[in-house]
Amino acid sequence: MPIVYDKLVGQGIENVPYSYGDRETMLYALGLGMSRDQLDLNELRYTFEKDLKTVPTMAALFGGRSNAMADAGINFTLVVHGEQRITLHQPLPYEADLLVDSKIIEALDKGADKGAVIYSETTTRLKDSGEPVSTAVSTIFARGDGGFGGPAGPAPVETHQIPDRDPDMSCELGTRDDQALIYRLSGDRNPLHSDPDFADAAGFPKPILHGLCTYGVACRAVLQSVCDYDHTRIKTFDARFSSPVFPGETVITDIWVDGNVVSYRCRLKERDVVVINNGRCEITG
Repeated sequence: MPIVYDKLVGQGIENVPYSYGDRETMLYALGLGMSRDQLDLNELRYTFEKDLKTVPTMAALFGGRSNAMADAGINFTLVVHGEQRITLHQPLPYEADLLVDSKIIEALDKGADKGAVIYSETTTRLKDSGEPVSTAVSTIFARGDGGFGGPAGPAPVETHQIPDRDPDMSCELGTRDDQALIYRLSGDRNPLHSDPDFADAAGFPKPILHGLCTYGVACRAVLQSVCDYDHTRIKTFDARFSSPVFPGETVITDIWVDGNVVSYRCRLKERDVVVINNGRCEITG
């Protein structure tokens, strides 16, 4: 069934309760590979309840379930995560009761042989006060759903360009062989990241790491290299996914700093493949 543009764009959910506590905050950080060295006090602040901090990219997990895309007839076996962007309106608390609004903001038709690009926006606010917490824009590439007659553009968000110079610094972070199994406990239980038979059927030699886990690893790199592990300095964190990571591989994040704008690109040490490109992070001074 082809996508019906007017029945997809604008559809969503409102006022959906979403709660998390220190357990979820610590588990998320562990899923990103933090505290492999338990004596590293900087990372222990994210994985131990004493003076607990929250990795900013955890905001990408906040949300409720909407049937908008399922009702549109999208073929989810051919869907991949294209981009992820978050804006933080305040530093993430380590525990919170939230209300979530989420809607489809655009669907671009790239042609029957190229697919569709679908943009969704999720906003969260504190349940008790109504104060805004985060805004996230997620892009999926539905490879089997092009040719529905929708607009081809323009995209609702612009792609950030990496500076044309050598990086100012690079940060090397290894991933664990079992990292996808830990990360999936934060909510994404797609068997592509855990079941060898499912991964083989999808064309991979073994389960792959979640794209949002690689996204969080990039945030770790910026926290460590630029922000001195101060999570309150990160205001936005944007990425474009370009290739999967296998658990156990080493992610090298190349970083450029221009005032309050941090650009970044992630590549693999073992295969020299770019896995996140056009990364942009806005920080406080």
